[in-house]
Amino acid sequence: MINAAMQYVTALRPLTAVVEAVSPRAWDAPSPCAGWSARDVVTHLAETQRETLTKNGVDLGGAPDFGTDPVAAWDEHSRSVLGALTDDDHAGRAIDWYFGPTTLGATFTQFYVWDMYVHRWDLARAAGLDAGLTGTELDRIEQGADSFGEALHMDGMCRPAIVPAGDDRITRVLARLGRVA
Repeated sequence: MINAAMQYVTALRPLTAVVEAVSPRAWDAPSPCAGWSARDVVTHLAETQRETLTKNGVDLGGAPDFGTDPVAAWDEHSRSVLGALTDDDHAGRAIDWYFGPTTLGATFTQFYVWDMYVHRWDLARAAGLDAGLTGTELDRIEQGADSFGEALHMDGMCRPAIVPAGDDRITRVLARLGRVA
């Protein structure tokens, strides 16, 4: 299950660079996610990852405080998750998840890594930064969207797809997720 940890780290590095680049004033700026600030985006990532791990028997300790210092909280959170994903007993644990029977590692590989790429753009947009999504990362976003099928646009996932405002690839990919680049 080391693959899940490697994929998590691959998504984590550029996301953490954006988290660290957010200015203190920008944490409360609105994000492209309706009703969410930049802080809410990062808190959402942590809370959903924590929830899946802890509900399936992984002890991550106390939840970090994103209200006080989101950068330190993200660092603490991501180190805890990475520790869990590098443990084969945790990553290989069979679970019954929204998309059916799977493992914790596969859940992170299929969904949470994808979520980190998408929300990196949301966070960067809220903070006035460049998300720096690469062609490979856009491939991953599209592959993830394909794998979710109709569930991609269910409540709590992505807004309905919109007609893209341009024809460049990032605009097309984000429009599929209900976002305007």
